[in-house]
Amino acid sequence: MALDEHHFGTSIFWTGNRGTGTSGYRDYGRDHSVTAAGVPTLLGSAARTFHGDRDRWNPELLLVAALSECHMLSYLHVAVLHGVVVTKYEDNATGTMVLNADGSGQFTSVTLHPQISVADPATADLALSLHAEASRKCFIARSVNFPVHHEPGVLAPTQD
Repeated sequence: MALDEHHFGTSIFWTGNRGTGTSGYRDYGRDHSVTAAGVPTLLGSAARTFHGDRDRWNPELLLVAALSECHMLSYLHVAVLHGVVVTKYEDNATGTMVLNADGSGQFTSVTLHPQISVADPATADLALSLHAEASRKCFIARSVNFPVHHEPGVLAPTQD
């Protein structure tokens, strides 16, 4: 049962009209801007594979980033609940997408590779185990229809 309902709004503005609109598949740019109230504009495009600009974010990267970011935020929250002091967190997430003969496609999986440092090395095993709980709490992971795998590790304690 949901306790609250929250709404998130964005606006997309296509900037790729090269003068002839979508007169042909290679005649238009995939560039666009993504805006939302109170945050900087995000410059987007299609992936380079799909004739986009490699210097801009694309929807596929944004999906992988959203899963990685959501897991991190859920993990940090769960760590606090269990008394694990995390001093560093980094992730190099990867996603796999397949294309179908009809031109459609979908993600088949995303794998997160979170690497954390903890203040107390005695909590390392507990810290690793908390990724499962964080995954169950991650809003984005709960919303996708493909598996989100985790290959976590613990780095040496930081001396910050």
